[in-house]
Amino acid sequence: MKTRIGYSAWIAGVVQFFVIHWVVESAWARPYSWARNNISDLGNAHCAMQQEPEPRYICSPEHDLMNISFIILGTLLVLGAVLTGPMWRRGATAAIARFLLAGAGPGFALAGLAPADVHENQHVLGALLIMGTGNIGLLLAGVGLSSRVPGPLRWATSLLGITALTALGLFLSHRYLGLGMGGMERVAAFPLLVWTLVAGIRGLFHQAARRHDAGGDWRLSAEVAEP
Repeated sequence: MKTRIGYSAWIAGVVQFFVIHWVVESAWARPYSWARNNISDLGNAHCAMQQEPEPRYICSPEHDLMNISFIILGTLLVLGAVLTGPMWRRGATAAIARFLLAGAGPGFALAGLAPADVHENQHVLGALLIMGTGNIGLLLAGVGLSSRVPGPLRWATSLLGITALTALGLFLSHRYLGLGMGGMERVAAFPLLVWTLVAGIRGLFHQAARRHDAGGDWRLSAEVAEP
């Protein structure tokens, strides 16, 4: 039951985030752009021209809703990391990977509690926890996942971590490779969320399949035992 709660927390956290993201960006009078705007722009509390890291006008009428979504996502990421023990190996690598992945949770919560235009330093710290700590955890997770997790998923996990960390370096150096500031930020931030969603869905289906097989084995044993 605890493990199912953990997988469900990951799924719920990511799904609500993308739904709220769409709702909040749709409320902008001046169209919100995934290429030109940061994710954090959705949570800015005031309407103003922003110069850094790229000039853009920000006015997010539903910023409170976005910031609540950040906090919910962060809380559920931590809950999932704590409760999904069976998908991890034993040992230091898996423990460190889970700890670092869980570290992205406080990062999202801090980003929601400290909008970028109100408490910039705290917000930047939250972003670094998400895209730094969380992505290093994602890289290590490829090694820390249990051998029962399919090999392709373990390889994809590490590849997502490498991709996200590379994108973070490009984003911080203002090299956007044609994706725009917001586009490169999303390449740095979204692999963690995509992996969390896939891992949660896969974990729930795997548990359901195991329960079904166990039920079938029990019924077969009962039938054989009948005189």
